[in-house]
Amino acid sequence: MILAIDIGNTNIVMGCFDNNKILFRERVSTQLTATDLEYAVTIKTALDMNGLTPDHIEGAIMSSVVPTVTNTFKRAIEKYCGVKPLVVGPGIKTGLSIRIDNPAQLGSDLVVDAVAGIHEYPCPLIIIDMGTATTFSVIDSNHNYLGGLITTGMSVSTEALISRTSQLPRISFDLPKRVIGTNTIDCIKSGIMHGNAAMIDGIVTRIQEDMGEIPTVVATGGLAPLIAPLCKTKLILDDELLLKGLMLIYNKNIDA
Repeated sequence: MILAIDIGNTNIVMGCFDNNKILFRERVSTQLTATDLEYAVTIKTALDMNGLTPDHIEGAIMSSVVPTVTNTFKRAIEKYCGVKPLVVGPGIKTGLSIRIDNPAQLGSDLVVDAVAGIHEYPCPLIIIDMGTATTFSVIDSNHNYLGGLITTGMSVSTEALISRTSQLPRISFDLPKRVIGTNTIDCIKSGIMHGNAAMIDGIVTRIQEDMGEIPTVVATGGLAPLIAPLCKTKLILDDELLLKGLMLIYNKNIDA
């Protein structure tokens, strides 16, 4: 079995594959000050809860956009599972044709998303990843990664709104009954959630105009299940896209 890890700014997603089948997917908070032992306990808990032990783990792969956590988590995998993980980055074969100004600047999470998207869905393709940031990756009909957009994620914008105002309360992300709110909390919820959905619809339309063709649109990331149903754009929700991409990249490098 192969352990797959994606380290994001807010959450870490862990999964385990058996013959390319995802056995589980767990999400935990990213802790910048956690030690390798603390992350090893996190791995142990995830495996234990799903009936697995370190002996089941034959290999591992991870991607990370948090450099201060990357090596710590790598040591945690080595400590608990006894395997040295592959880390998506320079020297790792992905098969992705990147056509941006400086390919080295492309985040490993976007690389992994794109590899999975090309494998799973027809191109041209837009991949929307809704996490700490909301990112749009654009892939053409020839499977070239053309570029994309980065904007503030829903949680970050909400935190900024609450922290910069004196009287607005913190909210949970559950949808109010109507778009038009009749109290402060529902007004904030509706503005944040419908505002993000409308932003996605608008950006997808502008990307389509720029490309001159109609792409497949895939949404992923921790906040995607909340916002995707509110979008008027026809899109595919795929919570496991990143894990699928990690497994594909693992196989490309092990089979090489």
